[in-house]
Amino acid sequence: MLKIHILGIAGTFMGGVAALARELGFDVEGSDQAVYPPMSTQLEQLGIALKQGYTPGHISADCEQIVVGNALSRGNAAVEQVLDDGRRYTSGAQWLSENLLPGRDTLAVAGTHGKTTTTTILTFLLQAAGREPGFLIGGVAEDFGVSARVGAGREFVVEADEYDTAFFDKRSKFVHYRPLVAILNNLEYDHADIFPDVAAIQRQFHHLVRTVPRRGRLIVNGEDQRLSEVLAMGCWTPVETFGLDASLLPPAARSEAHGDRSDESVAARASFDWTAHLIAEDGSHFAVVHRGETLGEVHWPLLGRHNVMNALAALAAANAVGVEVASVLPALAQFRSVKRRLEVIGQAQGITVYDDFAHHPTAIATTLAGLRVKVGDARIVVAMEPRSNSMRLGAHADALAPSLDIADTVVFLHRPELAWDATRVVGALRGEGVAVPDADTLIAALRERARAGDHVVFMSNGGFDGAPRRFLAALKEQGGR
Repeated sequence: MLKIHILGIAGTFMGGVAALARELGFDVEGSDQAVYPPMSTQLEQLGIALKQGYTPGHISADCEQIVVGNALSRGNAAVEQVLDDGRRYTSGAQWLSENLLPGRDTLAVAGTHGKTTTTTILTFLLQAAGREPGFLIGGVAEDFGVSARVGAGREFVVEADEYDTAFFDKRSKFVHYRPLVAILNNLEYDHADIFPDVAAIQRQFHHLVRTVPRRGRLIVNGEDQRLSEVLAMGCWTPVETFGLDASLLPPAARSEAHGDRSDESVAARASFDWTAHLIAEDGSHFAVVHRGETLGEVHWPLLGRHNVMNALAALAAANAVGVEVASVLPALAQFRSVKRRLEVIGQAQGITVYDDFAHHPTAIATTLAGLRVKVGDARIVVAMEPRSNSMRLGAHADALAPSLDIADTVVFLHRPELAWDATRVVGALRGEGVAVPDADTLIAALRERARAGDHVVFMSNGGFDGAPRRFLAALKEQGGR
């Protein structure tokens, strides 16, 4: 049995690689410095040995391969020791491409936003169609209980990240996957630590486009001009577009969807291959339309226009590999999505507490918009941690306050190491705002402000020092007195 050590094993992607390796029969161990649920829980349940910190001695002498996560760079003690010892190493994306994908029909889900949710929806649809797909999702799917599975079917669904592969391979991870079907969900500026501008990201997306064969399919957000520019660089694969046709939207959703866009842009939407008619404005009920033919309706627990778009992309991709879409639409009523995607973790004293994976202003705004439609006039209180590399560098600072417009109160975690002044963001908020230096102070500030009927949303793409569940526990303790 081949023994491997995974550096960065608690990351959402590398934790999935660990699960797949264990299922394939590898002897798996790993190390990381930032360990928190839900990935730490998954690793524990799989019985995978996890060591805290990147100490070279944590790598067993009998490991035959080191799989290096992209969070590690030169100067890391474990990386330096691996290089000095001349040990065999690879990246997570390369390991996946060599051990799981040969002989499979790979369906890759790319985009700045919605990758995890769309990957999960697509996997769920294939499962509902009896395909038994394999998958690697950047989060723990509620419907499967794990973030990755080898699968007995021909299809393998992978969340396809544009972030770079490893310290020794600066290409985007998704170029390794060579998919038969690729979803291009959207494209915005992100990852300011590795990309200088949007054009650099577009080039990487075009590298992905170049790998999709003529017999395959590109499923592309027809509303996204930057993706249109990517395809204009060259396209050799049949393309199907998805989007919300303005003529099918109720007035309130129409204004949200299209803002100040020109009449010509709105008119062009009639040509989308896949569209949806929002029957419920919050996105919980919609009809699916394929080239003018209504295939059926979806009633499901997800909210927001963005999740309807995610569903359209997944349905189009499932159709591309032969799934009869009308037959699987009813299954979406049971779809439970992914942990930390506006996940309700509990209620206490009349306050509903959510944990949400937030990494970009657009995702923040669309998530809160969906929640607002659901809760009506109830107060929304946001606890915000700017944790992604782009957030910490200040690349999205100007867009943060507008993205939080829907919130009535924002408690902003401004850690001392944050490289920019958060008071400017707090001062620009539409509602009440306060900046605090640590999670303990944040929880105290929330306890002072939250009241019965409120919806408190914790938004961070990191562990947030366990603040969501600590706050919920504090509410329960206070209510039990």
